[in-house]
Amino acid sequence: MIKFLVIEQDLRVSGTSQGIISRSFLAKLRMAYPESIIDVLYLKTYESEDQLDLLPVNSITSHIIKLKPPFHVKWINRISWRLFNYSMYDRFVHQSFAKYISQVDIDKYDHVFVRSAGLNHETILGTKDLPVLKKAIVNFHDPYPLYWYVGSKSELSGVELSRLQNMQNVVAQAQKCMSSANCMSKDMQFLYGSKKIFHSLPHQYDESVFDLSDVKDIYPKTKKVTISYHGAIQFGRNLDIVLDSYKELVEANKTFRDNTEFILRLKSSEFNRLKEKYQSIENIKILKSINFSNAAHEQKYIADINIILENGPLYCNILVGKAPFLAFTKKPILSISPLRSELRDIIKDGQFIAHMNDQQDIKQKLKALIENRLTSNEAVYPFGDYFSDENFKKSIDAILSA
Repeated sequence: MIKFLVIEQDLRVSGTSQGIISRSFLAKLRMAYPESIIDVLYLKTYESEDQLDLLPVNSITSHIIKLKPPFHVKWINRISWRLFNYSMYDRFVHQSFAKYISQVDIDKYDHVFVRSAGLNHETILGTKDLPVLKKAIVNFHDPYPLYWYVGSKSELSGVELSRLQNMQNVVAQAQKCMSSANCMSKDMQFLYGSKKIFHSLPHQYDESVFDLSDVKDIYPKTKKVTISYHGAIQFGRNLDIVLDSYKELVEANKTFRDNTEFILRLKSSEFNRLKEKYQSIENIKILKSINFSNAAHEQKYIADINIILENGPLYCNILVGKAPFLAFTKKPILSISPLRSELRDIIKDGQFIAHMNDQQDIKQKLKALIENRLTSNEAVYPFGDYFSDENFKKSIDAILSA
């Protein structure tokens, strides 16, 4: 019997794609190894209701990590940051996570998955120099440090180089490393000069670990074809060019104007700017974000075409978290992508992907998808079998046996 420990930082049911991804990973791990023991060490940084009873695991131990440092740490950090290119606050946070990770009895487990959340990778860095790394499969969900995140405006400071060195130590000590994207695995292996292969295991989605009964906040369908975008606008993602393309289509085509709508759910500082910019276009509705249950219902049952924005403008080496969920909906998607990106390697049918800096390409692809949906409602599979249970089992088997 295989015994797993999964160290998680985010198992929320809403508010973040990482929580959705991490919950789904546990479901897929149980599917792949139904007779295994799966224990979870959940290190979160906030009080939250996470519906942990829905997760198919043997046990979950939860702790709340307080990220507010004591006064002396804040005071010393001002000096260490400027004079020594070293963050005492980072050290305080990582030691706070290490306090609980160090208590793990690694002899009880065959494999330990270490999974973080957000951009700071606190859980992974909390394992530095700990015995758990001997059995650890460290998972990068995003590039680290922030300077190497495509689309980031972070500068290459001495502190960032210090963070790079800390992570390099973790990578060197870990039994295995992996990421959610083939492009990112190659980049991280090169960045850290790793002597071991960075494996790839794509994000997953599994409906069984969510209560999706809350649909009170959905926006009702008012047109025959609904185009939908739910998400943030960051790291070079270009939403304006998509809306400008759609605006031209509805202004030039009465059928599109009478029979289509573009509903956006935005979690972004750009909300007010975009709402004002497109307020005169009746077919465009820019709304605030909603919880995952309502958002999932809108994208699965109300939307006819779902939009994905990849990072840019030149390259995207991450796998966007919503991709496996949108694959689950069996609806057409249009990925707005740079010429080099993870999704361009996954999506084989060109009708589902457009160049993020080419408005004419976006307009033509969107027009074709709308015309198809005006006459057809058949299921489509833009991602092929990339997010299938079979592909997950094959990938996880290969990682564990490597």
